[in-house]
Amino acid sequence: MAEPARAAAGRRDSIRKTLLIYLGALSLIGAALLFLAARSYGRAAADRSYDHLLISSALSIADSVALVDGQWQVDLPYAALDLLAMAPEDRVYYRVSSREGPTITGYADLPAPPSLPRDGQPRVFDALYRGENTRFVAVSRWVAGPASQGQAIVQVGQTRRAREALADDMVLRALVAIVVLSLAALALVWIGVYRALRPLQRLERELSERDPSDLRPVAREVPAELDQTVESLNRFMARLSASNETLRAFMGEAAHQMRTPLAALRAQAQLALDEDDPGEQRRSLETIERNASHMSRLLNQLLSDASAIHRANLQQFETVDLAELLHQAIFEAVPQSGPRPELHLAATSEALRVRGDALLLREAIKNLIDNALKHGRAPLQIALTTAGEGAAPPAGPTAVLTIADHGPGIAPADAQTVFERFARGRDAAAGGAGLGLAIVKRIVEAHGGTIDLSNRVGGGLVVTLRLPRVLV
Repeated sequence: MAEPARAAAGRRDSIRKTLLIYLGALSLIGAALLFLAARSYGRAAADRSYDHLLISSALSIADSVALVDGQWQVDLPYAALDLLAMAPEDRVYYRVSSREGPTITGYADLPAPPSLPRDGQPRVFDALYRGENTRFVAVSRWVAGPASQGQAIVQVGQTRRAREALADDMVLRALVAIVVLSLAALALVWIGVYRALRPLQRLERELSERDPSDLRPVAREVPAELDQTVESLNRFMARLSASNETLRAFMGEAAHQMRTPLAALRAQAQLALDEDDPGEQRRSLETIERNASHMSRLLNQLLSDASAIHRANLQQFETVDLAELLHQAIFEAVPQSGPRPELHLAATSEALRVRGDALLLREAIKNLIDNALKHGRAPLQIALTTAGEGAAPPAGPTAVLTIADHGPGIAPADAQTVFERFARGRDAAAGGAGLGLAIVKRIVEAHGGTIDLSNRVGGGLVVTLRLPRVLV
């Protein structure tokens, strides 16, 4: 069974795996963005460095252009081109022309700039020349002679080999740093995820090492994000512990209560077997029948109590009509054959809806009516009314059910003890098991209500049941 469980666990989503995937992906995306930024910066930095040399060379050549007797003269300063010779792997091109277009000196087939440069403002652009990507700068200069003036355009170009080599070197250095930082970030992510999930592992280990019966609250310090989880777990274990205690107490009391009638039943049966007198045998059989009937009632009430415990713990409540449940309980509790007891019912015309388990509430009302019929005297007076917000719990709009009989009532000393299991009032009639009121109290409290007993003036017991109403 362990292998399929581990296989199923492996197919489920893993918090560690999810965190590592998302944080790792975030680190990789960040590294990729840093790489793109470094490459863009490297190229821009290389262009700025070499463009400065390129513009200086073009301006130096422009300063050497003169206009003498209407003829252009260029005294080319080779020092200007020596600035660009710092990149020996690159080729350098230049051209000096007039605004009208004729080339004065240099390479006549250089690509023209996208637009003519303004005086004093260099125009930098890239173009393909002789099969290579080349960076060009174009500057213009107005030249005035003794008798004429004109505009000269100087264009200088340099292949991009040194630029790209410088940019690649910068990107490579940045890439090494990015890779190191990314690996460090991934390592920190791994360590962080491991440390973040370690409290879960400790909590799991603590719970797995406990005995099955150990339902103590978890007292281990946990991160703030796990507070709600641990509190929910502790509440669940508290409910489970209370349920187990109730079950153990119920089983112990049930075994104790069943043991006596079973022993009496066996003794009576053995006595009947040993008797030869038919009259004595009949009396023994009648005793057996009475004990069997008593044990049957006890067993039915024990099963009812177990059902009430189970359904009350489930808390599967819905909105129900209390008046309808009252009529159903009266129909089930009042004998339908023979002389029917006198019963007076007074119910408000207002809809009385409560939130609860219809089966449990009907069982509680039926037990109250059955107790009134067995231990009290007719006529029964049943009233279903409403109450507003008051001091008595539950506060707020309340449905109030009262059942009054004309019996002997209850001794003040028994007013609370009769709600305990197998406890019966000192004046109670024989034949009961002492579970009816205990079941009713459990059901009412599970629905957030209260139940009270009091003696009525003139004799009789009054049972008052209060339940929170649901206003529609």
